[in-house]
Amino acid sequence: MTDRKHPFAALEGLRDKLPPGKRPPAAVEKKGPARAVVRLTRKGRAGKDATVIEKLELPAAELERWSKELKVALGVGGGVEDDAIVLQGDCRARVEPMLVERGVRKVVRG
Repeated sequence: MTDRKHPFAALEGLRDKLPPGKRPPAAVEKKGPARAVVRLTRKGRAGKDATVIEKLELPAAELERWSKELKVALGVGGGVEDDAIVLQGDCRARVEPMLVERGVRKVVRG
């Protein structure tokens, strides 16, 4: 190899003199629903417990996606009924932190 300097070596010293560049905008967190009502019910379920998450005011496709992700995370069955997510068993204590993590600003136990 020859003993020549790299063609951009002189530019290395100028890097500190550059004005600060624009930083990319911080990741904008998607806001979730304003509130969710989480309650336990047995009515119409042959005496078995079910956790119902209501008042999310999400579109049907979004409710389905949330339902599927919550069922997988909690290891329970369930589905969407009307405008509510229904999970098998008493999952109230475990589902509240998950809803807050998803951006729900207020979780109310009903």
